[in-house]
Amino acid sequence: MLELRTVTAGYDRRDPVVRDASLTVTPGEAVGLLGPSGCGKSTLAKVAALLHRPDSGTVVLDGVPVHRYRHRAPRDRRTTIGVVFQQPRLAADPRLRLTDLIAEPLRATGRRASVPARVAGLAGTVGLTPDLLIRRPHEVSDGQLQRACLARALVLRPRWLICDEMTAMLDASTTAALVRVVEDYRAATGAGLLAVGHDQTLLNRWCDRTVHWDTVTATPTVTATKAPA
Repeated sequence: MLELRTVTAGYDRRDPVVRDASLTVTPGEAVGLLGPSGCGKSTLAKVAALLHRPDSGTVVLDGVPVHRYRHRAPRDRRTTIGVVFQQPRLAADPRLRLTDLIAEPLRATGRRASVPARVAGLAGTVGLTPDLLIRRPHEVSDGQLQRACLARALVLRPRWLICDEMTAMLDASTTAALVRVVEDYRAATGAGLLAVGHDQTLLNRWCDRTVHWDTVTATPTVTATKAPA
């Protein structure tokens, strides 16, 4: 289980952007977090991904409270979470070819031997052709780069996925394709998903339940459930 308990977080302790937020994602569950721009959703997503230390409150991962974040978190905890951010150009090293971008987590964790097969398989899964893999971020579209970023998030086979407005900058066809990739991965692995966004229609259709921001930062209540297909 991925659980956030009364988390307060921000970049200035005197004025946090998230106050007393609580949220739970169970294995295999897709939870949507719906809220307006600027309310603190992305900060909460970074806390859940162990990329930002909260000022107070607790993150509990698989029943164990988290005490260390970012590079200080144990590798086995960091690699259990895959993250896709809203703006792929800010999340990608502009010097890397897409094939190296996808392989980056494998190399960082000493799994170089599995790079060729894993990258080739994921590239096909997300819809990247071999000619795109040799290009750098400035040579591809936002949609193509986001496909590579999704592949990078999946390359270590995480048990938890956090998609922070993953489709906000994409057209409808690319959005549908990437959502399908995430759902196929979840169906195959039982991974849990936290999908952050402001498109209620998308989140309601994508997720098992959608939590509204005002219930996350107060007392969580039953929220919208998945719309019929």
